[in-house]
Amino acid sequence: MQKIRVGVLMGGKSIENEVSFNSGRTVCDHLDASRYDIIPIFQTQSGELFILPWHFLHRGKITDFKHRLDGEAKQIYWDDLKNVADFVFLAMHGKFAEDGTVQGFLEVLQIPYLGSKVFGSALGMDKIMQKEILQAHGIMVAKGIAAYPEEINNFKKHKKNIFQLLKNIGVTAPYIIKPHKEGSSMGVEIVEKKEDLHEALKRSSHVTPDMQQAVLVEEKINGMEFSCCLITKNTKWQALTPTEIVKEKGATIYDYQQKYMPGLGHEYTPARCSQKDLKNIQKTCVKVAEVLGFSNTARIDGFLTKKGEIIIVDPNTLTGMSPSSFFFREAAETNISHTQLINHLIETELSNYGMLQKIITQEKKQAKKMKTKKIVVLLGGRTNEKEISLESGRNIVYKLSPQKYEAIPVFVSSNMELYKINNRQLVRNSTKEIEELLEEKDKLRWHDLPNIADFVFIALHGGEGENGSIQGTLEMLGLPYNGSSVLASALCADKYKTNQFLASKGFTVPKSILLSKKDYKKKTKNLRFPFILKPHDDGCSMMVEKINNEKELTKKLDLFFKSEKKYAMLEEIVQGMELTVGVIGNETPKALPPSQTVAMEGILSTEEKFLPGTGENQTPAPLPKSALAFVQEKMEQAYKILGCSGYVRIDCFYQGPDLDSKWKNHNVIFLEINTLPGMTPATCIFHQAAEIGIKPMDFIDMIITLGLEKNNRMYPSIEKIKESIVS
Repeated sequence: MQKIRVGVLMGGKSIENEVSFNSGRTVCDHLDASRYDIIPIFQTQSGELFILPWHFLHRGKITDFKHRLDGEAKQIYWDDLKNVADFVFLAMHGKFAEDGTVQGFLEVLQIPYLGSKVFGSALGMDKIMQKEILQAHGIMVAKGIAAYPEEINNFKKHKKNIFQLLKNIGVTAPYIIKPHKEGSSMGVEIVEKKEDLHEALKRSSHVTPDMQQAVLVEEKINGMEFSCCLITKNTKWQALTPTEIVKEKGATIYDYQQKYMPGLGHEYTPARCSQKDLKNIQKTCVKVAEVLGFSNTARIDGFLTKKGEIIIVDPNTLTGMSPSSFFFREAAETNISHTQLINHLIETELSNYGMLQKIITQEKKQAKKMKTKKIVVLLGGRTNEKEISLESGRNIVYKLSPQKYEAIPVFVSSNMELYKINNRQLVRNSTKEIEELLEEKDKLRWHDLPNIADFVFIALHGGEGENGSIQGTLEMLGLPYNGSSVLASALCADKYKTNQFLASKGFTVPKSILLSKKDYKKKTKNLRFPFILKPHDDGCSMMVEKINNEKELTKKLDLFFKSEKKYAMLEEIVQGMELTVGVIGNETPKALPPSQTVAMEGILSTEEKFLPGTGENQTPAPLPKSALAFVQEKMEQAYKILGCSGYVRIDCFYQGPDLDSKWKNHNVIFLEINTLPGMTPATCIFHQAAEIGIKPMDFIDMIITLGLEKNNRMYPSIEKIKESIVS
């Protein structure tokens, strides 16, 4: 079957390029590969276009691969696009992406594309003009004024007039200020006092470097904040189920971090208001899209006041498409999956362009049914890492090949009970939200798992999920699963015991001591500072801190032991290059290309690991080939000695003469072994697999195959497994 080539355009010239990269990756992951050829196209901030290699696509941050584009990506020019793609899926955000510029260029090139056309896009990006047009059509908007660059730069001259204009329309502090042509909460602030307005205006107007813009000064609206996404069906707008947005405690606005950091921000879909109000929100949002000339898709943000008024604050022609974005969670309310939603958007456009019927005809001729394996994906749990587990589990569900597997997401509650969950629950932003939606009718017994599953994919992190408990449960039930066996899992879950064991086998580990909650005050004298304080049984950088002196130690340990932790691990600080290395295989493991992890504050934070646009990883690490090979060999040796299987991620430090002349020989200092590493969309292990030509969907497929073979006690080489799956 001749497939349609879909170019997924991501990145871009705006300050929202990291969000765009995240959206583009999600789209590529969920496009129906049986119907479309997927072409990832990346635009740099300077405007260059590259066909992105797949091993770059799953990086966490653009700077992780930006310096390698010239050598490893294929540069193309706008005029080449029609020879590369039959259709362009716009996954870009902000300036040059939602303002009619790229739409205009694609019109000139005569290439079909997603979403609003030139006029609707240009109007949708200009918050000043769109407010005037919406008001003219009887749609309520936030009261406010626009402050232009000349007024901001000469604030003393215009100050009196600005405050008089605000007074005339009844707007007093606190004020909401926002740039008139940005999104993703970029440059948005709340100004509590009149005296602080000028400095805030300057910051907001310069949020895009080297480009000053006008800023809106608006009233702070009291009411329920909502977001409502729209799609078209049969040429008519259809509003999805509106989402209520609840800010983090102590937060003044719903900011970038709350939008994109797993577990932060609280969102309720459907919004917690009456059915009448929900329908009014949907009706108003449809009217906004019609008035502004949007097409195919949109996201409208606003407030519902206590009086029942609907006030629109931010219409968007293209919405973010991170895995748990508003778009996907609202579609999930009617049981529409990520893949179904993305494909619907494309099908709608292809139908408008007269290109869809040909595909449908071809598919009917070639339709075949394949027997699929049922894969239960366990996610959630009760550890400090449960939010990352949700991200991992969701990603695995979404990336299981629909042609091979039937994915069954099963939520593990805070009291270790099982619940089968649906799309609308899976897409939630936090485990707390899922817990609130659990129903007794969906409860499963552990004993029931063999009746619904051929294989269990453990996407839990820490605690019972990683310490051998769940592994023992599944062994007792006779179910194959991913990752290491009971013993290897239990050993590696304890960092202190693992390091002692590795040291006994001749591997280098940091010096460390384990302190109990009962006697830690007696055993902390005469320690050499600084050192690292961390749990011996947690991951994801949870509770990890650098201790510089005795005063800090006493304070931090007192705080540490207020948690449920019974032991604290104190570990020497290691010098060298920090690396993280994935290993995959059973009897014949293969270490993937090592990644260098760059921590801004010396210790890698949870935000740097999981928040889009933060953190930095270089894959492969900037080391000579001989050093990389040495590291990989050590990883494989440790993997075998520890009895690991399936896959792991090992964190370590490398020391060698290529870094500093004080190290005469190559050396690796092992920090920890993660038997169930994070499987979030941009996690390092996906970068590393992609470096040797394994896409995420194939990598997950390999992990399942290795789990099945471990269960059958059959151990072919990883090369044979890779060859059979990738082919």
